[in-house]
Amino acid sequence: MPTFLYKALRADGSAANGELEAGDRSEAFMRLDRSGLQPVLLDLKAHTGSAEEKQATKDKPAAEEHSGPVRLKKAQIVLFTEELSELLSAGLQLEPALRVMESREELGSLKSVARILRQEVRDGTSFSAALRKASSNFGDLYCNLAHAGEVSGALSTILKRQANYLSTIQELQSRVKMALIYPSFLVASGVGVVVLFVTFLIPKLTLLLKSTQGDMPPIGEFMLDMSDFLKGWGGILILTVIIGGVVGFRAYIKAEGNREWWDETKLNLPLFGKVIKARFFVQFLETLANLVGNGLTLLRALELSRDATPNLFLKQKVGKIIEYVGEGGSLSRTMKRVGFFPPLLLDMVAVGEQTGQIGESLERAAQRYDKELGKDIEKISALIQPVIVVIMALLVGIMAYMMITVIFDTIAGLNTG
Repeated sequence: MPTFLYKALRADGSAANGELEAGDRSEAFMRLDRSGLQPVLLDLKAHTGSAEEKQATKDKPAAEEHSGPVRLKKAQIVLFTEELSELLSAGLQLEPALRVMESREELGSLKSVARILRQEVRDGTSFSAALRKASSNFGDLYCNLAHAGEVSGALSTILKRQANYLSTIQELQSRVKMALIYPSFLVASGVGVVVLFVTFLIPKLTLLLKSTQGDMPPIGEFMLDMSDFLKGWGGILILTVIIGGVVGFRAYIKAEGNREWWDETKLNLPLFGKVIKARFFVQFLETLANLVGNGLTLLRALELSRDATPNLFLKQKVGKIIEYVGEGGSLSRTMKRVGFFPPLLLDMVAVGEQTGQIGESLERAAQRYDKELGKDIEKISALIQPVIVVIMALLVGIMAYMMITVIFDTIAGLNTG
C-alpha cells in the first residue's frame, strides 16, 4: 500500500507533519479529514521497492503498461462519469472502482482510460491530474471539478452531478440537431433556388428581353449585374471573405489578450447570454455547496470553485469575492459588492448565513437556477426552427418577388410599345 507524506493544519491552527498509508490519494485525504486535519501538502513517499516488485513490473505485459492519451467522444465521457460515480456511491474506493471498470468488456476504449487512471492513482497521482494524462477530452472544467471533489471528499457526489450536467448538455445538443434537420433542408432548398435564379432563370430572362427588344426594368438590371458578378470571380470572392472572416474571428477570440473580452461578450448575447449566466450560477453554487458541506472553509471552497470556472471574466469576478472574503467580509455582502449576482441569489445566500445553513441555502439556490436554466434551454430550442424558417422564407420570397416584378414590368413595357 502506498505511503504518503503530509503537512496539515489542526483545528487550532498548529501545523502537523507525518506519513500515513492509504490505498490512493483520495483515501489519504479522507483519512486526514476524519482526523481533524486540513491537508496543505500531500505527496507520495519515494521508495525503491522490493526485488519481487521490480521483477513484477519488469514482467508486466505490454497491455498493462502506460499508454498515451485516449480520444473520447462526449457520450463516452458521460458513460464513464455515470459508471464511476455509481461505483463510488456504492462504497468502493477509487482504485477498486477503476479496476471494476477496467474489467468491463462492454466499455470498449473506456477500459484503457480506467487502466491508465488506476495505474496513475496507484502510483500516487491525484485523480484530477490522472484525468489530464488519460485523455485531453475531459477538459479543464471536468478536471478542476474532480480536484474539488478530491479535496472535499465528495468526489462521488460531484461526479454524479457532472454526469447529470453532461447528460443534459448532450440531450440539448441532440434536440438542437433534430430541430435543425428541417430548417437545414429549407436552407439547402433556398440556396438551390437562389443558384437556379442566378445561373438559369436570369440568363433566360435576358434572352427573352433581347428577342423582344424591350427595356430592362431597374430591378432586372440589378439582378443581371448580380448574376454576372456571382458567375465570375464574385462568388469565389464572397466565399473566401466568409471563410477568412470565420477563421480570423476564431483566431482573434482564442488569443490570450482577447479571451476575457470574448467571455464577457458571450454573457451579453441575446438568449444565449442568459443561458450561460444561469449555467455559471448552477455550477458555482453546486460546487460551493458541495465543498462547504464537506467541511472545507469558505475561502478554500471559493478558491476551488474559481478553478472550476472556465470563463475568464467570471473567474475574475470570483477572484474578487475571494479577495473580499479574505478581508473578513460576508459572502452575501461580498457578492453584492462585486455586482454581478442577481438580488434573489443574494437574498438566499444571506438567509443561509443568518441561519448558519449556508450549504443548504447554496444547494437550494442551485436547484432554483437549474430549473430556470432548463426553461431557457427549452425556449431556445423552440425558437431555432421557426427563426430559420422565417429567414429562408424571406430570402426565397424576395428572389421570387424580384423575378415576378421583372416579368410583369417587361410584359407591361411590351404592351405599351
